[in-house]
Amino acid sequence: MTDQEIIEKINSSLAEEFELDLGVMTPETTLYEDMGLDSLDVVDLVIVLETAFGMKIREEEAIRNIRTLGDIHSFVINKKRQLESA
Repeated sequence: MTDQEIIEKINSSLAEEFELDLGVMTPETTLYEDMGLDSLDVVDLVIVLETAFGMKIREEEAIRNIRTLGDIHSFVINKKRQLESA
């Protein structure tokens, strides 16, 4: 799976789960202000990503630093690379 395919899968999964418009989802889109998510939604977001990519996301420091859609893209791409090289 290419990085672009990962990004598209993240965007479409989140758009479907949170009823968002794919057209306004850019790497700069913020989770809280632009997407309107709250702390409970972030739990759902983690579950959506785990399901979409078949991986476990633990309570990692990197998760706490996610503020934008681009941060999510980078996190998942890096996580997939780690899992593939393990």
